[in-house]
Amino acid sequence: MYINFWYPVCKTGELTPDAPRRVELLGLNFVAFRDDGGAAHVLSDTCVHRGGALGLGQLVDGRVQCPYHGWQFGGDGRCVHIPSLPDTTPPARAKVDSYPVEERYGVVFAFLGDLPADERPPVCPVPEYGQDGWRASEIVVLDIDCYYERSMENGLDPAHNEFVHPRQGFPPMLEDTFEMQDDPWGARFWADFGDPVLELTEFAKDRNRTGELRAGSWFHGPNGLVTSIFVNRDSNLVQYFFEAPVNDSHTRIYFLNMRNWLLEPDKDERIMQTNLRIVKEDIGILEALWPVRTPPTLTREIMTPSDQVVVRFREQLAQWQSRGWQIDRHAMHDKHGDVAYAIPCPDRRASGNWVLDPVPLLAPEN
Repeated sequence: MYINFWYPVCKTGELTPDAPRRVELLGLNFVAFRDDGGAAHVLSDTCVHRGGALGLGQLVDGRVQCPYHGWQFGGDGRCVHIPSLPDTTPPARAKVDSYPVEERYGVVFAFLGDLPADERPPVCPVPEYGQDGWRASEIVVLDIDCYYERSMENGLDPAHNEFVHPRQGFPPMLEDTFEMQDDPWGARFWADFGDPVLELTEFAKDRNRTGELRAGSWFHGPNGLVTSIFVNRDSNLVQYFFEAPVNDSHTRIYFLNMRNWLLEPDKDERIMQTNLRIVKEDIGILEALWPVRTPPTLTREIMTPSDQVVVRFREQLAQWQSRGWQIDRHAMHDKHGDVAYAIPCPDRRASGNWVLDPVPLLAPEN
């Protein structure tokens, strides 16, 4: 798991000015809330007074109030009120990490890291969103008992479709058409699959003609996955999976489906239910993979040419580890229950005197 990337926290509609929301990400707890002006905020969840869970508190005047002793923290993470010291300005150390937030596509994203704004990767782009001729689904949240890297790699694997999703009419990939390219924050592949057996699929009658099926997938950062299925110019699906590593054995996925056909709103439910049936086929495989987490070296698995983007994903993760961005989950587990960790926020680069320990990171490789 890696710091310095954007992670989905919740759906936009799930965050209201009525109550805070407690969320686990990267093996740590966070609190999300809206202030009186409607702005979303995400803070480290641990109160620096006596360890209370801020996410189990309440909102008072747009601030999150700890349920243990009533300390109140603003959206910038600073304590602004201590009930037992009502006439005293809270000490400078009375602060928790506050993270940059962006709301896109019906999702609240938080940047969990300390990079300054000009060095951060962007939120995974969805160029079709809001464009004429495209319809966006409602965000669907999927909870999966698997490690997020396994889920990401499944989406980057073109060879599994004919075996895991036979009802979708996927023929085998035409290997001589496989193309891979690097992106600024990831990599992608495209390949042809010949003529799909459309009579096997849910929407065969709606398409009423075949075409050369071309599909591709790509990753953006460690947790953004995109799959594009291009049957013909009138039938294109682009699916976005914003993956939230809850911990090292559980993943929450925020699924957005974009389509340029069957644009009528009354088709939404049918299309989503079809997509979810396909996703459940993947989930059945993913939750039974062993080991749970990806092996530490490529020698522990046998890779083939169709695994090129999976290999590239692992190489990119290694590059981010070399920058000192990978959480040392073993060290974190060793101190579990003894230390309150926080992912360092950007403000830590400008100020010191923090109470919560920064999450342990693997040492950068030279």
